[in-house]
Amino acid sequence: DKMIGEIEEAVNKIGQENNTYFIFSSDNGYHMGEHRLMPGKMTAFDTDIHVPLIVTGPDVPAGLTVDELAENIDLCPTITELAGAKTPADVDGRSLVPLLRDKNVDVWRTAVLIEHHRPLRDTVGDPDVAPGNSGNPPTYEAIRTPTSVYVEYETGEKEFHDLDSDPDELYNTYTSLSEDEKGRLHAQLLDIKKCHNANSCWAAETSGYDSARN
Repeated sequence: DKMIGEIEEAVNKIGQENNTYFIFSSDNGYHMGEHRLMPGKMTAFDTDIHVPLIVTGPDVPAGLTVDELAENIDLCPTITELAGAKTPADVDGRSLVPLLRDKNVDVWRTAVLIEHHRPLRDTVGDPDVAPGNSGNPPTYEAIRTPTSVYVEYETGEKEFHDLDSDPDELYNTYTSLSEDEKGRLHAQLLDIKKCHNANSCWAAETSGYDSARN
């Protein structure tokens, strides 16, 4: 907070406060004992994947809260648009500027991809590899929707949490889903995993389990 305040003060001193955006976020969260796990940051729980994104600047209403799903890959097209430049069509992510300016957005993503792949190489002596007791999971792929998280592990196990009824993600209710729900979740996960450009990924992210529920 102190450093951000110092930067803001410096910007104000040169008269650029109406021409500057401040963006605060993080690359990941961290679990510190939740779910009875040793500390780590690679699970699909919200403790690890749900990070702050705070933006202030011209035409961003004070106190505005946005609930739509955002990803780190959205930062590039967002900053590009704020700077008055054009984002190439093949760049991943979507500009958050319409959401920041409290404009109605007819279509927005209903799911984002979450992945954790364990290192395939020999990791002896690698300082970046988490210790064996870190509480980090096996390789998995998952999707986070506005109301749920669905995980497929390399072990064949599957996990589902309804965040409306289970916001702390304590109960795996995958087996209680209908076959149709299981199929739609799996299909959307596959579509998002295999998409290879901005347009195909956007199409995969804006259809599926939650869009069918709505």
